[in-house]
Amino acid sequence: MDVAERREFCGFDGGSWVADVAGPEAAPTVLLLHGGGQTRHAWGGTALAMAQAGWRSVALDLPGHGESAWSVHGDYRIETMSRDMARFCHALGSPLALVGASLGGMIGMAMAARSDAPPIAALALVDIAPRVEAKGVDRIVEFMRAHPDGFATLQDAARHIASYRGRPVMAHPRGLQKNLRLNRAGRWTWHWDQRLMNDENHNHRNDPAFFERALARYAGPLMLVRGARSDVISPAGAEQFQQTFPQARFVALPGAGHMVAGDANDAFTASLIEFLREVMPPSTPSAPAPSEPSTTLSAANGDPAP
Repeated sequence: MDVAERREFCGFDGGSWVADVAGPEAAPTVLLLHGGGQTRHAWGGTALAMAQAGWRSVALDLPGHGESAWSVHGDYRIETMSRDMARFCHALGSPLALVGASLGGMIGMAMAARSDAPPIAALALVDIAPRVEAKGVDRIVEFMRAHPDGFATLQDAARHIASYRGRPVMAHPRGLQKNLRLNRAGRWTWHWDQRLMNDENHNHRNDPAFFERALARYAGPLMLVRGARSDVISPAGAEQFQQTFPQARFVALPGAGHMVAGDANDAFTASLIEFLREVMPPSTPSAPAPSEPSTTLSAANGDPAP
């Protein structure tokens, strides 16, 4: 399948989950969970590459993001999201691998330890671990809390993203329409619920010991992919992760920052396919994995935020 199909599932807080699904229906499933402030489009070509390699890929809009349901009461605590994610994963069937970037990885860690979660055949963490660098996290929070009233133009939004990422301003920001929407006042606002970043929800994610205990309860194959330029997972933090979880595979991608899948999509996808072929092989003949790093900026794929 060369094109993903948009699907809705019963899901979060009485509303629906929305995902792009591609690949053979009967194949093992790879669930892709994006970072905070992103949407399912953040994965670039990864989702389709997974499908072409023989897996069924499910790129999901997280709660409060994109087209998935936004909480009626603004409850985006990790406990709440991991509970509802466990219910969602049961509907996907087994075998099932989780790939989580940033916030998606936090949800994955918390969910994998739940007694009501389905078996997880593999867990890949994308520039996220139980212990992260406070300065890098603060920079993400500052980015996401800025401009609560939105932007006058897409170009203004592109400049904000470029400033955060230390990259040139994208020449054609129309792709940002996947992550922004035009409100009644004529302003472009992020396509995610700003209550995600209030103190009550954010503080519940700031507990390294909780995530360490949760991940220690997960006995399956584990991988950490770090962007070599990341300020969220430092080299020392990566080393500490490997000492705490010596069974985990570790991959560092040169040239990538915290937004690994956007900064080096081909190299990231190749690493992921190599890992999953070993621990959860596809059930159909697979295509070769991409081998050359991509220089495509993630914002061009519509994933501006961390």
